[in-house]
Amino acid sequence: MRPFEDHFSRRAEVYVRHRPTYPAELYSYLASQAPHRRLAWDCGTGNGQAAIGLAEYFDRVIATDASAEQITLATQHKRVEYKLARAEDAGLETGSMALVTVAVAVHWFDFDLFYDEVRRTLSHEGLIAVWCYSLPTITPGINSILDNYLHNILGGYWPDRARHMIEEYRALPFPFEELKVPSFTMITHWDLFQVLGFLESWSGTARFEEKKGYSPIELIQPQLKEEWGAEATKRRLDWKLPLRVGRVHGEF
Repeated sequence: MRPFEDHFSRRAEVYVRHRPTYPAELYSYLASQAPHRRLAWDCGTGNGQAAIGLAEYFDRVIATDASAEQITLATQHKRVEYKLARAEDAGLETGSMALVTVAVAVHWFDFDLFYDEVRRTLSHEGLIAVWCYSLPTITPGINSILDNYLHNILGGYWPDRARHMIEEYRALPFPFEELKVPSFTMITHWDLFQVLGFLESWSGTARFEEKKGYSPIELIQPQLKEEWGAEATKRRLDWKLPLRVGRVHGEF
């Protein structure tokens, strides 16, 4: 098994404060395609955002993460059970899950071992759904600054597997019977402080800072402030959610 790539434990508090919220329509769609609504598994749950969303549609959700720091800060819910576990060996009951979800995390996993675990845990006709997001659309000027930050300033500092997210999961290994899915978009209204916090939570930002000794955000902050205007101004951010969904025709 590949070593656990822990890029977020040291920034768990930043991560929990500065991540956008997935739309309810996404969870509703996934629940409508699942063979039952008794049990779902949210893998790589992080702050528990997706697990909480799923709990509105499923009787019970098991949410796992390999980071103890993330689990400690996760949002509590009466139908969500948090568990510290690797994605590739979660210790869950065979054939028990209607749905397995992975929000912006599957690219860190050992694909072969994780997908074997998915097949083992899913019930007959169960689903696996993985999604990600990268940069929001705000204004042309702000978009240009953020694109430069993602691709040029952090270009040599992303962990290798982060390329799957940057490529919107188009080349992600996904050996399942794939469903044609609708398009989903997140919409948030953030001020400049929230955007900077989001950039700070990135693994590429952390690696740059570790190697250079200063935050790469300093390289774009003056220009971003000028383009944004008053820091407290709320702007609309549109986030595309690349989604891949597969069905497993198991025996369970």
